[in-house]
Amino acid sequence: MSKAGPDVTELEAKLGLSIDHELLVLALTHRSFAHEAGGIPTNERLEFLGDSVLGLIVTEHLYRAYAEHREGDLARMRAATVSQRALAQVARELELGKYLLLGRGELATGGRDKDSILADTVEAIIGAAYLCHGLEPTREMTQRLVADLVRQAAGLGASLDWKTSLQELAASMGRPAPTYEVVASGPDHARHFTARVLIGAEVYGRGEGSSKKAAELRGAAEAHGKLLAESGRA
Repeated sequence: MSKAGPDVTELEAKLGLSIDHELLVLALTHRSFAHEAGGIPTNERLEFLGDSVLGLIVTEHLYRAYAEHREGDLARMRAATVSQRALAQVARELELGKYLLLGRGELATGGRDKDSILADTVEAIIGAAYLCHGLEPTREMTQRLVADLVRQAAGLGASLDWKTSLQELAASMGRPAPTYEVVASGPDHARHFTARVLIGAEVYGRGEGSSKKAAELRGAAEAHGKLLAESGRA
């Protein structure tokens, strides 16, 4: 693979780790782009590797950091941390969408903000980092990227669903059930949704996404954090 591709200098600064240029560009290469470019390699093999590396790093961290938790709790926390939605959140914080190499079809349908593409790319980057540096530097990078997700997972209920967890927390505090107001914008092929989460008359969270569900879940996560802080349990 040539050294052509997006300028990834800024991305490497956000990752806090320098990764071989060709490997990093490969990690950003979606199959739709590869197909249109004549069948060049895609990021799917790196994603396969990164998925396993991520799982090991998160599992070991949870085991060591939450010694008082039972196996079932640790499994739920791991599932929440490495879920597609959670990894897409990491990708958006890195502004990963602007670096992706996508085919024309994916570009036209909002591929730069699709949870599935973003999450897969995060795993591919972890795979690339592992090939370049081995486990320890990759562990440090990955733990920085998912630190907030791990903390959020520790506050989730057994459902691993922010909407359900928010509803349970509100009920435990004697507060009204959360309600959601969602507004859609953009053309049919690239809809964008914005959600407001209200408890009573007060807005507790806002979320955006390429689907109504994604917007509501992000809003519920923000609202859960605010309500948890009010409860004094944070």
